[in-house]
Amino acid sequence: MWLFALFVAVPILEIALFIQVGGWLGLWPTLLIVVLTALAGTYLVRRQGLAQLRRIQSSFNTLSDPTKPLAHGAMILASGLLLLTPGFFTDVVGFALLIPGIRDAVMRYVAARVTVAAFSGPGRHDHPTRRPPARDDVLEGEYAEVPRDGRPTGPSGWTRDPDGR
Repeated sequence: MWLFALFVAVPILEIALFIQVGGWLGLWPTLLIVVLTALAGTYLVRRQGLAQLRRIQSSFNTLSDPTKPLAHGAMILASGLLLLTPGFFTDVVGFALLIPGIRDAVMRYVAARVTVAAFSGPGRHDHPTRRPPARDDVLEGEYAEVPRDGRPTGPSGWTRDPDGR
C-alpha cells in the first residue's frame, strides 16, 4: 500500500513544485535547471559509480565483506535514476544519495529493519545431511605430509632412490 502511495504522491509533489518554481522563475529558467541538474547528476554518478566499482573489485580481490560497497553502489545507481527523472524533489533525493554519510545512514536504517533468515555460499551448506551433487572432474587421491624444510621423509614412489633401490 505504501508503494502505491509513493507512486501517487511523488508525481503530484513534482507537478506542484514545477508549478511553484515555474511561476517564480518562468518556463525557460525552470527547464534549464532541470537539464543542468540532470547533466551534473550524470557526471557525479559516473564518477562516484566508477570509484565504488573499484571498491567492490577490491573487496572481492581481498576476500573481504562486499556488503557495504555493494550497498553504496546500489544507492548510487538509484541516485542516478532519480537525477535523470525530471523534477525537483527527485533531484534533491538523488543528490542526497550521492553524499556518503547519507548513504551510510540509509544503510544503517535498512540494516536495522532487515533480518537475514539464511545464508549459503560456496563451501558452506545449511543442511549437513544434504551433500552436494557428485562431480565428474573431481579425482580422489592420497597425500603425504611434507615437513616444513621442504624435503620429503622418504622416496616418493614416482622415482627411484639415488642408491638404486
